[in-house]
Amino acid sequence: MDNSLFINIDNGSAVPVEKVPVLETEKFRASLIEAVKNKKREILSFFAMPEGEKFKLIAILGNALAHKFEISSCVIGSSFESMAQKVPAFELFEREIAEQYPITVTGHPWLKPVRNPDKTDFYKMSGDAVHEVAVGPIHAGVIEPGHFRFQCMGEDVYFLEIALGYQHRGIEKLMQGKLDNRFIHMVETASGDTTAAAATAWSHVIEALSGNNAPDDACKIRSIAIELERIACHTGDLGALSGDVAFLPTASFCGRIRGEYLNMTAELCGNRFGRGIAVPGGVRTSLEKARAEKLLAWIDRVRPELYHALDLLFDSPTVLDRFENTGSVSLETAESIGLVGMAGRASGIRRDVRCDYPLPEYGGNPPAMPEIDVQGDVIARARIRYEEIKASHIYLEKMLKEVPAEGLSAAKSENIVLKPDHIAVAVTEAWRGALCYAAVTGNDGSFRRVKIVDPSFHNWTGLAFALRGEQISHFPICNKSFNLSYCGYDL
Repeated sequence: MDNSLFINIDNGSAVPVEKVPVLETEKFRASLIEAVKNKKREILSFFAMPEGEKFKLIAILGNALAHKFEISSCVIGSSFESMAQKVPAFELFEREIAEQYPITVTGHPWLKPVRNPDKTDFYKMSGDAVHEVAVGPIHAGVIEPGHFRFQCMGEDVYFLEIALGYQHRGIEKLMQGKLDNRFIHMVETASGDTTAAAATAWSHVIEALSGNNAPDDACKIRSIAIELERIACHTGDLGALSGDVAFLPTASFCGRIRGEYLNMTAELCGNRFGRGIAVPGGVRTSLEKARAEKLLAWIDRVRPELYHALDLLFDSPTVLDRFENTGSVSLETAESIGLVGMAGRASGIRRDVRCDYPLPEYGGNPPAMPEIDVQGDVIARARIRYEEIKASHIYLEKMLKEVPAEGLSAAKSENIVLKPDHIAVAVTEAWRGALCYAAVTGNDGSFRRVKIVDPSFHNWTGLAFALRGEQISHFPICNKSFNLSYCGYDL
């Protein structure tokens, strides 16, 4: 990539803001369209921030082949021309910018609010046979608020519109200013089922801005927590998918077994959701040899039970009949809208942050991406989850066996001082996919802008596409096959 257009940086690193190219607006737009559309870069983050009386747009792209991030910027007044009609993956980012700042995105197909659903105009179909089904925003049980509006003819869904943002917390705004001890807790609860991966990404941002890197022992403990988190979430979702098609053996097994992996995480760090483990400079907890052996024996006991439960699921003709060719998202569509993580891999996108943009957590030997046929349907997303569970188990077994006699030590940074006028970026492969944290500091080292892109921000559009042409009764299993975060989207 032309260095005059982008600056290349490694995952988990920082660079002076003055080194980020500031392009003329049209050149910035053309460069991004060319990079994503023709050079197959992925959009990790795209956001705005005030720049005097104007605004600066910052784009962070991923170059998986080079294992680098590419950053560029431009300064605008009160408007810029949309890229969404050329590259649909920019569509939601542009809507977010228009909602957050007094910026007009000219030529955008529909600048609906991202996190202000009360002002949303919904798409409507016309015709005597058309009917509309509205679900939510309030749901039964503990499901978070979100509104789903289906345009149907008979039982067939022609269009699904998803409106979120009912619990907007303003986390990004709360994290502006001086570094505060509360920030790590905001990160951990931004999407509570993705605690370990989020805290690790944030810790790398702070480490890059302060120069205090985590030691190898701490990185190993972080990776163990992230992979336990992945197994627990995939196990819970596969159980929930089983319940949605009334296959109760696997639903019952997985509901219990998910708790086993949560309890393993509690054994590792004292909290079932991994809170309090990853901090800037390392981790709060050590891992002694005896506890590593206990975790290893625990996994050896539980893993056969889990695999038996999942084999029952994938060997059941009635389950396969519901899962196969249901909720399909083609590779072309997945690439166009920028699907990430297991949802993207299920449609054929061969990307994984652990392999493409390696962090020191995995020491150059991350869990392998699954090698299976992918059709982009419910069964593909379910099988990807199962294969990822297997890969994470292999990784955990290796890591726990290699814990030395003296154990792995805890470590954390004290009296952190952040570099002024820098931008830092860190991305982890959370269980849903790429989770990006970016931060820009001002001349006093305080945060001018913190930008979080949860994998769900990329993937909710994928669920909408998965329902096109499906019967409305398939919505629960399509929804659960993605199982996206409402609060992770609503920042």
